[in-house]
Amino acid sequence: MTVHHIDRLSGQDLTLAYDQRVISEDLAVTIPDHSFTVIVGPNACGKSTLLRALSRTLKPAKGRVLLDGRVIGSYAAKEVARRLGLLPQTSIAPEGIGVADLVARGRFPHQGFLRQWSKDDERVVAEAMEATGVADLADRSVDELSGGQRQRVWLAMVLAQQTPLLLLDEPTTYLDIAHQMDMLDLCAQLHDERGHTLVAVLHDLNHACRYATHLIVMKEGEIVAEGEPAEVVTVELVEHVFGLPVRVIPDPETHTPMIVPVDRRRQVR
Repeated sequence: MTVHHIDRLSGQDLTLAYDQRVISEDLAVTIPDHSFTVIVGPNACGKSTLLRALSRTLKPAKGRVLLDGRVIGSYAAKEVARRLGLLPQTSIAPEGIGVADLVARGRFPHQGFLRQWSKDDERVVAEAMEATGVADLADRSVDELSGGQRQRVWLAMVLAQQTPLLLLDEPTTYLDIAHQMDMLDLCAQLHDERGHTLVAVLHDLNHACRYATHLIVMKEGEIVAEGEPAEVVTVELVEHVFGLPVRVIPDPETHTPMIVPVDRRRQVR
């Protein structure tokens, strides 16, 4: 008997819209299990909208998102939160909340009437804070942190959920270059060492090429290419999607595709 493998997260025949404004139509997407999938494309092409649909924060106008073989909307919210963690683009912490308390909220989906806070929860929260480099901020108020520190605290909270699937909407926003690399290295570590499936929306094409195992390229609400970065990223694709003349060369560190914009000033002279 053949057992058919079902990928944990997919979308079928999706029409995604805000009120009457349609962003995407007839979209089909499958997130490969255990991949580090990165969604790229120009501003307003539908990247974050797709991520919101996959995380159940936006209900498709048509079509369905499947999580572990079931329509995502058929699960209770707490059950979704045990299977899928989301780091949204902007998160607002309750006023005056401490860092450790915010991270501890990631354990909420695992608690219930009969299962109260435990030593195990405490350990998971401590590990999540250690992994994201915010353990020394535990007693600080979230309000007084920099944007970059806050971003890492939110990631710690999502890690504390201990979900096999992690969705990250522009996780490097507000971060300087060193912290951007820290964040992406951490994501890669979760993927490589713990086998998490990650889906991230990133703006930086070179970061996407360096870290993604699977790339989804969008333009005007459509998926125009997907696959391994080395297979899909070409001069023609970048020019078609972003309208930018570039050279694509091997990254000297990782040998992944590296995009170098053509010097248009020199061409004008």
